[in-house]
Amino acid sequence: MFDPVPEYPYRDSERADGAPAAHELLTPVLGLLGSWHGRGRGGYPTIDGEFAYAQEVTFQHDGRPFLRYDARAWLLGEDDTPLRPAARESGWWRLRPDGIVEALITQPTGIAEIAVGRVGDGTIDLATDSVALTPTAKKVEGTRRCYTLTDADTLAFEHDLAAVGQPLQHHLSARLRRRTA
Repeated sequence: MFDPVPEYPYRDSERADGAPAAHELLTPVLGLLGSWHGRGRGGYPTIDGEFAYAQEVTFQHDGRPFLRYDARAWLLGEDDTPLRPAARESGWWRLRPDGIVEALITQPTGIAEIAVGRVGDGTIDLATDSVALTPTAKKVEGTRRCYTLTDADTLAFEHDLAAVGQPLQHHLSARLRRRTA
């Protein structure tokens, strides 16, 4: 016979609603917590024309000084209906006491990026520190990602990209709204 499964060991650190208490280092990014969704536009010299996309981004924590990051996107047709899945990312953002953010962002297309940046005044600005690629991944040299809380329920996103021989330049921008239950 197996012993019964013990209680979840961190119940004492949870708030009354069942969520863990946020680590104090997360204070500058608490406004990001939750799920965000919206639409944006993108383009790149290696892509034929500009495109519309839908995006969903989720930030979570488990009481430690980092955020769990998940993002996914869908290409949209002219009638604003989803054509197919597009980008997918997941990772972790570690916060330091000096306002520095270290992010590990991975993609199923074989790209793992380490980005470093700062948080302040509702903006998180991350730039590539290093990129690891699988042998068949698209050649990415660097990115810059900027997330700005324009108000409590709106998150602006800008993404610059240096890839496949192109210099760092605008790739994506979106306006996301907080998803409510």
